Amino acid sequence: MTTFSQRFTRRALAACAVALGAASLFGAAQAQTKLKWAHVYETSEPFHKYSVWAGEEIKKRTNGKYEITVFPASTLGKEADINQGLTLGTVDIVLTGASFAGRSYTPLSISYFPFIFRDAEHQLKYAKSDVFKELAKGYDDKTGNHITALSYYGARHVTSSAAKPVSKPEDMKGLKIRVPDAPAYLAFPRALGANATPIAFAEVYLALQNNTVDAQENPLPTIEAKKFYEVQKNISLTGHIVDSLLTVVSGSLWNKLSAEEKKIFGDVMMEAAEKTGREIIASEARLVEEFKKKGNNVITVDKDAFRAAVLKNTKPTDHGYRQQDYDRILAIK
Repeated sequence: MTTFSQRFTRRALAACAVALGAASLFGAAQAQTKLKWAHVYETSEPFHKYSVWAGEEIKKRTNGKYEITVFPASTLGKEADINQGLTLGTVDIVLTGASFAGRSYTPLSISYFPFIFRDAEHQLKYAKSDVFKELAKGYDDKTGNHITALSYYGARHVTSSAAKPVSKPEDMKGLKIRVPDAPAYLAFPRALGANATPIAFAEVYLALQNNTVDAQENPLPTIEAKKFYEVQKNISLTGHIVDSLLTVVSGSLWNKLSAEEKKIFGDVMMEAAEKTGREIIASEARLVEEFKKKGNNVITVDKDAFRAAVLKNTKPTDHGYRQQDYDRILAIK
């Protein structure tokens, strides 16, 4: 016969078990942190592919603690919006141009000064240099956010409408050219007398199609991914900016990570940047011929002539950059 006392004890133990189970489940839910990673690029591009890879790798290396969802193609806003989102807390990680990050810390945008880099390899060496580390720290100190990696984005070239081919610096005069909505992109067109028109990335195709602007400038893989070649007959290989993207973690997230987690995030994001850059370099090598096959007019220009024309009309200090940073980057071998 079961006494009242025994029945009460069993019920109490059962209730405790339920409570412990609920607490355990609550603890597991609390242990997993969901993060948002935002960028403005297409899902077909390496920038997205390796952001997703990095998210999965971080989840694996932290034993499932961090669940990262990547939001591509401006789904969480334009580039300026997602940069602001780091401070507002609407995003945790962004892939963004140094030009946009440089709005918060101008010296960081020195890498966008025309013809500062010889080629992709020069920029990849810059990514590991002391000058880049110092500039990144300046940004970190100013914003509270943390730069973990630099990815090669590609050499930027001018595309233009059929009626306005660009083969020499003088052809830029009066050209209405779309540039990203960040000051760092203005030096090249303005130095050559072009009419620079900032337009958000997601709106560029329509602006070209409607002849709102005559031209735009982007790396070859971006010209392919965004299908700008469909609405721009000419592709001029100016290579005026060797562009890069930064992986930036919000300060609120970075400061919560343990030392071990910071190492995991940093290592994975640098691996993703390296993989991205190598894939972009390979794409650039094949795309010139592919664009010719599509019927585009690919124009090989005298880059030295463009460089001389730009440097005649502007210098790094005109844009708030430091001459010593410029000189140190040029000296990287």
